[in-house]
Amino acid sequence: PQLGSGAIFPIPESDIFVPDFEIPKHWPKVFGMDVGWNKTAALWAAIDRETDCIYLYSEHYRGQAEPAIHAESIKSRGLWIPGVIDPAARGRAQRDGLNLMQIYKDLGLNITIADNNVESGIYDLWMRMSTGRLKAFKSLTSFASEFRLYRRDEKGKIVKANDHLMDSLRYLHNSGQIGR
Repeated sequence: PQLGSGAIFPIPESDIFVPDFEIPKHWPKVFGMDVGWNKTAALWAAIDRETDCIYLYSEHYRGQAEPAIHAESIKSRGLWIPGVIDPAARGRAQRDGLNLMQIYKDLGLNITIADNNVESGIYDLWMRMSTGRLKAFKSLTSFASEFRLYRRDEKGKIVKANDHLMDSLRYLHNSGQIGR
């Protein structure tokens, strides 16, 4: 369902952002990844199964760099953490014609294709946020910036600008990896 114009997640920042803390080792983790030349973003999440609360705890946000640069940054958070990647990554890279997802796999990332259902994904995230079951560390400055800007235009369409981490969030949440 479309929510009209304005903020996609009309939730006060004070309800979402929390002080950073050490994530317990037993909490399941996953990352979502949105790829592009102008910006490649990844967002890490962990879930407290006792409270069903997802905590966003780390971000990668960089533009105009080769896949190897992004892959090294992502791997530094833990090679064992599974990830989901933008389905558009299956397309061909412009220069060499190679499959971008395969490039990232060859660089050592443990990734699968993300579920990219947009409207239902946004609705599910909104429900999780409004029930206090999604929190983000205050140190995620790029995520905070995107959260503030994530909106619909006057026709109810999502403004597709500065939304790489928001897409990454939707991918990691929709794909069901976080609870495994």
